[in-house]
Amino acid sequence: MSPVLSKPVPGSLPQKLLARYLLLLRLYPVLTKAVSSALLSALGSVVSQIIEKTQKKGGLDLRGPLRFAIYGFLFTGPLSHYFYLYLEHQIPSDVPFAIVKKLLLDRLVVAPAFLLLFYFVMNFLEGRDTSALVKRLKTSYWTALKMNWKVWTPVQFINLTYVPMQFQVLFGNLVALFWFAYLASVKK
Repeated sequence: MSPVLSKPVPGSLPQKLLARYLLLLRLYPVLTKAVSSALLSALGSVVSQIIEKTQKKGGLDLRGPLRFAIYGFLFTGPLSHYFYLYLEHQIPSDVPFAIVKKLLLDRLVVAPAFLLLFYFVMNFLEGRDTSALVKRLKTSYWTALKMNWKVWTPVQFINLTYVPMQFQVLFGNLVALFWFAYLASVKK
């Protein structure tokens, strides 16, 4: 471990965790966001299973959280990092109607594609064939996309307007914890 990372941080546990997170974010931004996304995505899957468990008997299936962790690590964290950089580069915050332009791009182009990527990756990680993907898309994609627009439009407005750029992926991941719980239950 590098000397910078092993140096003790003064303060309470939350202060120490925040200081460590900020350091990691500065040193390894994509990796830090990928790991955060993996952990929160997996937790969303666990939450979904806990909610479903109250409705029916059965133990925790660790394959679901593992699939969500893989998706969060490989896709959500890194793609979101680069997407927010791209947005700020292409549509700087100081141009007229920047937030409207960013939201339109995010909601009408990125959200449908990202949701489609989610379905594709999960189908692959579950070892299912193309016909299963097509069936799942036909039965739940449109419903999930409409819910995405309802849930994520105000979230993205807050995120893009008020959250500092270095924390936009984390903010999105915290909300995504509940979103992934929803997707885990919808995709079933």
